[in-house]
Amino acid sequence: MRKRERYKRLLMFVASVLIVAIQTGVFAYAWFHDYNHKAIIGKLYWNRGNWALLVLYAGMVVLISKLFSAFKVGYMRVLDVILSQVFSVLIVNAVAYLQLALIGRWKFLHYIEPMLRVTAINLVAVVVWVIVMRLIYAHVYPPHEVLVIYDGIRPDALTKKLSGRKDKYKISGSIPLSAGIDRIKEEIPKYQAIMIGDIPAHERNLFLKYCFELNLRCYCLPKISDIMVMSSEKIHMFDTPLLLFRNSGLTVEKQVIKRIFDVLCSAVMLVILSPLMLLIALLIKLYDGGPVFYRQPRLTKERKVFQVYKFRSMRVDSEKQGARLAMKGDSRVTPIGKVLRNIHFDELPQLLNIIQGDMSLVGPRPERPEIAAQYEKDIPEFSYRLKVKAGLTGYAQVYGKYNTTPYDKLKLDLTYIENYSFLLDLQLIATTVKILFQKENTEGVEEWQVTAAAKNQRGKRENTNDAGAK
Repeated sequence: MRKRERYKRLLMFVASVLIVAIQTGVFAYAWFHDYNHKAIIGKLYWNRGNWALLVLYAGMVVLISKLFSAFKVGYMRVLDVILSQVFSVLIVNAVAYLQLALIGRWKFLHYIEPMLRVTAINLVAVVVWVIVMRLIYAHVYPPHEVLVIYDGIRPDALTKKLSGRKDKYKISGSIPLSAGIDRIKEEIPKYQAIMIGDIPAHERNLFLKYCFELNLRCYCLPKISDIMVMSSEKIHMFDTPLLLFRNSGLTVEKQVIKRIFDVLCSAVMLVILSPLMLLIALLIKLYDGGPVFYRQPRLTKERKVFQVYKFRSMRVDSEKQGARLAMKGDSRVTPIGKVLRNIHFDELPQLLNIIQGDMSLVGPRPERPEIAAQYEKDIPEFSYRLKVKAGLTGYAQVYGKYNTTPYDKLKLDLTYIENYSFLLDLQLIATTVKILFQKENTEGVEEWQVTAAAKNQRGKRENTNDAGAK
C-alpha cells in the first residue's frame, strides 16, 4: 500500500491529461468538420492558427477545471467532482462559442448545433471519466486503516466525520493519551494512517516526529497557531531559518484589487439577477404581507457594526424571545424561506451591502454582535476573523456548513485570511456555485449549538494547549 502511494499523483496526472485530451479532441472535430471552412469564416485557418485555437481550448479546460477542483477524484465525493466537471464543461464551451463567434464575425451564431453537440458529448465523457476513475482509485487505493489518538473526551464528532468518508478512511482503532506515550508508539506501526486529535502540543510533536521516522501517513487537527505558521514567510538571512509573521491582514494593493472586483462583480450580478429578486420579493409579500427584507446588525472588519440585508425567510415575530441561530426543522422558517435558504437566495440582497462597502464577495460570515460576544467569552481568538470584511461567501461557508461549530469556523476563516489571494477568491466563488446543490450546507444547528458553550470547552482546551507549547 505504501509503495503505491508514491504513484498516486502520477495516476491522477495521467487521468487528468486524458480527460482534457478527450474534451479537446471532441472540440477539434467540431472545429475542423463544422466550423473551419470558407462558408463561415471566409477563409481557411492556417495550421498554426488551428493549433493555437486547440491549445487555447485545452488551456481553458485545465484552468476552469482547476478553479472548480474538478480533477480531485480521489479527494472529493463523486457527486462533488461530477458537479465540478459539469460546470467546467458548460463554462468552457460557452466561452469557446463566443470565441468562435468573434472569429466568424458573429456568423457562428447560426451554427450553434455543433457546439451543443460538443457540450453534450463532453458532459457524458466527464461523467463516465469520474465514475471510472473513482472505481480505479478505490481499487488501487482502498481506505486507510486509521488509528485515532485523543485526550480526555472521546473524539466522537471527529470519528463521525471520518466515517462519512468510508471511501477514504476506516477507523480501525482509537487510543487515549492516558495510555502512555510508549504504549501508543507500539500501536502506531500497526496502522496505515494516524489521526492526531485534540492533544497537548508537546505530545503531538512527539507523535508527528515518530510518524515521520516511519514514513507513515499522519493527519492532525490544526491549532490556531498552526494556521499562522503555515502561512508564514520563510527567511534565510542567517544560518538559522526564520519564519516571518506579518500579522497585518491584507496589504493595501490587495485591498484595492479586492474592492474593485467586489464593486464590478456585484453591480453586474445585481443587473442580471434583478428579475429573479423581484419575483422573490413578490412571493414573500404575497405569503403573509410582511416586509420583504430583513435588516439585522452584523459585525465586519475592525468590529464595525452594519445592517445586513436579507430576504426575510422567517416569520415576522421570529425573534420575540431573543436572538438565536436557526435550528434543524426550525418552525420559524416560512415555506418560501425554506426554499430560499436551501439555495442560499435569501443572501442575494447582500450584494447591496457589498456595493456600500460593508461587505466583500468573499470573507468570513458576518456574525451578530451578541452571538459573537458569546463565542468570544470562551474563544477570545474568535475576533481574529474581523481582520477583513465579512463576506457573502467565504472559506468557512464553502468548506464548512451552517451548523459547523464556532471553533472550526474560526480556523477555516483564519486559513482564508492568512492565505488570501485573488485566485483563491475566484476559486471560492466558483466553488460556491456547487453549494447551491448541497443541502447539508444549509442545515440548521443542533440544540447545543444555539450558543458556543459545548464547543467552547474544546476551544478552551486547545487554547491551553497552544499556551503550553510556547
